[in-house]
Amino acid sequence: MKQLSDLKNVGKATHKDLHLLGIHTVEELSNKDPTALFYELERRTQARQDPCVWDVFAAIIHEASGGEPTDWWEWTGKRKSLQKKGLLKHAIQNSQK
Repeated sequence: MKQLSDLKNVGKATHKDLHLLGIHTVEELSNKDPTALFYELERRTQARQDPCVWDVFAAIIHEASGGEPTDWWEWTGKRKSLQKKGLLKHAIQNSQK
């Protein structure tokens, strides 16, 4: 069975963030939503996160749920689409600075 650290885009920082979010297995990650994780990470750290964190979450959730491993930056277009719709309000503010 795959471990979180086996996923393509999980390095030390992402692994730490996932544990902070209470995610310890690929199975737990597989049914999560990247937007919910992004905002929960901001809430728990009490700090704004780089918008690319959303991209990483999207990529690893995709892989954890059975999708092919992808580079995290392949999800940037989807994030920017959500930003335009106002669904990632904090990320918009960060990316415009």
